[in-house]
Amino acid sequence: MAKNDYHVIVYQILAYLYQRLKNGKDVDTSMLNYDSPLFEKINKRYWAYVVYNIYDMGYVRGITFADLDWYDVPFAVDMSQCMITPEGIEYLSDNSFTQKVIGF
Repeated sequence: MAKNDYHVIVYQILAYLYQRLKNGKDVDTSMLNYDSPLFEKINKRYWAYVVYNIYDMGYVRGITFADLDWYDVPFAVDMSQCMITPEGIEYLSDNSFTQKVIGF
């Protein structure tokens, strides 16, 4: 599984948010950007797709989106209130792809 694989990126975002929540720390939004050290060279369009889908699936909340003509999905313009949901925590715990990512 490549470091820029969808499931790896989802895991990185959710794991980061979960750790911040458990430790009672604020989210550093720069860690969630497409050029974050958490991710290995992903482009903005791909990042927008991943972020929108984890929001749409209910794994995170607190993201403000805008429709931009050059993106296929709404683009996250404010993630300062982003946090993992119980569904996101469950995804980390119960998803078979997550187990593969952890092994990776």
